[in-house]
Amino acid sequence: MDTTDLSAAEADRALKAKHRALWASGDYVAVATELIPELGPELVRACAIGTGDRVLDVAAGAGNAAIPAAQAGAVVTACDLTPELFDAGRAEAARRGTQVEWVEADAEAMPFPDDAFDTVMSCVGVMFAPHHQASADELIRVCRPGGTIGLINWTPGGLIGQLLATMKPFAPPPPPGAVPGPLWGDEEHVRSLFGDRVVDLTARKQTVRMDRCSDALEFREYWKRNYGPTIAAYNYNAGTPERVAELDAVFLDFLTRTRTATGWNAEYLLVTATKR
Repeated sequence: MDTTDLSAAEADRALKAKHRALWASGDYVAVATELIPELGPELVRACAIGTGDRVLDVAAGAGNAAIPAAQAGAVVTACDLTPELFDAGRAEAARRGTQVEWVEADAEAMPFPDDAFDTVMSCVGVMFAPHHQASADELIRVCRPGGTIGLINWTPGGLIGQLLATMKPFAPPPPPGAVPGPLWGDEEHVRSLFGDRVVDLTARKQTVRMDRCSDALEFREYWKRNYGPTIAAYNYNAGTPERVAELDAVFLDFLTRTRTATGWNAEYLLVTATKR
C-alpha cells in the first residue's frame, strides 16, 4: 500500500468513526420506536419475507426492521456501523421472543460472502452511508440472484429531507465525495445506482405521520435531544451563541410551517427490486 492509499484508508476510518459517534449520540432508538415504528413492518411486508428466508438488515440500528423480519420466521442478521445501538435491539428481540444476529459492519464494505442472503433490506439506514455507489454495490453483492432488495429512504422533498436541508448551513462540512443521504429517496438516483444488475424495480412514495409532540417547540427540542444529525449541528455551533440562536429560530420556523392538524407527515420512498 503506497502513501496515497494509506492516507485515503486513514481518512475513511476517521470518517466512519465520526459517523459512528454521530449515530451513537442522542437516542436514535427513541426516534425509531416513537416516531416511525411502523416503517420496519412495512418494509418486511413489501419484501414478502417469510419463514426460513435468510435476511440481512443493513444499517439496522436497533432492529426496527430486523426484529419484525425475525417475527415473520426469517433467519435474520442485523448489521450496523454503530454497535452501541445493539443492546436495545437485543433487549427488544428478546422481549418479542425472537432471535437476531447482530454484527458490527460498514455498509460500504460488509463482511459477508457474495450471494449470502435471500433478502437484503434497509430502513432509513443505508441512505446515510456517505458513498452511495459503494453501498449499492454491497447491497447487490450480498444478495443472491433472484433475491429481493428492499429499501425505505427519506425523500429530498419530504419532512426529513427538508429537516436535513435546514440543518445543512449549520452543520459540519461534508467530507469529499460524500453524497446527501436523501438522494436515496429519489427513484432515478436509486435506478442509476443499481443499473441493470436488478430487475422489476418498483418505487412508490408514502408518508408516515409523526404525532408524538403537540407543537413545533416541543418537536424541535425532541430532535435536539435525540437525533444524531441535529445534535451534531448544535454541537458544531456550540461556541457561537448567536449561531445557536439562529439555528433555533430557523428550525422552529421550519417545524411550524410543516405542521399539520394531526402532526407532521414525513414522506419516504419504498423500493423493492430483484437481483438479476
